[in-house]
Amino acid sequence: MPALALREVKPRERKRKLIDEMVEIFSSHKTIALADISGLRALQFQRLRKALRGSVQVKVAKNSIIRKAIEELKELKGMDFSPLKDFLTGQVAVLASNLSPFEVYALLEKNKVPAKARPGDVAVKDVVIPAGNTGIPSGPALSLFKKFKVPVKVEEGSIYVTKDTVVVKAGEAIPAEIAELLGKLGIEPMEAGLKIKIAFYEGVVFKPSDLKIDVEKYKKDIADAFTRALSLAINAVFVTPESAPYIISKAVAEARNLAINACYPTREVVGHIIAKAYAQATALRSLLKL
Repeated sequence: MPALALREVKPRERKRKLIDEMVEIFSSHKTIALADISGLRALQFQRLRKALRGSVQVKVAKNSIIRKAIEELKELKGMDFSPLKDFLTGQVAVLASNLSPFEVYALLEKNKVPAKARPGDVAVKDVVIPAGNTGIPSGPALSLFKKFKVPVKVEEGSIYVTKDTVVVKAGEAIPAEIAELLGKLGIEPMEAGLKIKIAFYEGVVFKPSDLKIDVEKYKKDIADAFTRALSLAINAVFVTPESAPYIISKAVAEARNLAINACYPTREVVGHIIAKAYAQATALRSLLKL
């Protein structure tokens, strides 16, 4: 076979292998999501992939490879992932997991890595320059510290920050000069992570806004709903495994009170009836003495 033909076969084989891998990933996981990875540096991506290992598989491939795998899944296995095709734009990674899409989203939010600030980035929290030796020699940089009201002093030729100082508040844009200064100080105030563009779970499509939930609030809402439902079931005498013990306890208490007030002696209430009669007799005697 000519050398040119050999060179042509290899790329085709690699492409076929990638498509087969993608088909296997899609068909063997409950949740498939596409995540935006644009702007992520290689080291950040490696850290994120390592943090998610064991819970979420992260696979990067060309959009054309992913699209072809989706088409083959529908043709060969009857699995329809076509809603994902509209989101195959820019740089994306395929996330595959047997967790629910809500759990995957929560994991991505939890496992973010520090990132350097770029001019115009909006601070997610207060950006603080900590007190201590900056390692920056005294010189032009000194005026930059003073411009942003960072208290400093010079010792042994280095600039020392004398007090922790907030230079950008949460929600504010980071100026170019601050971004440059933070880079020199090795401060990474931003967060980088995998951003879900779309998720697919058992035939249902989820957007990021669908997955962003306040877990603690939901837990509280569910607990409140359970309490109200249980109270309704008890008062309506609607027997369920949860309400039955309370309904029985309530019935016993009401029957006991009825027997006591009706002076109907039973083994359970005779003591209460006698005690009640004694109390009434004592009260009557007191009145007669008057």
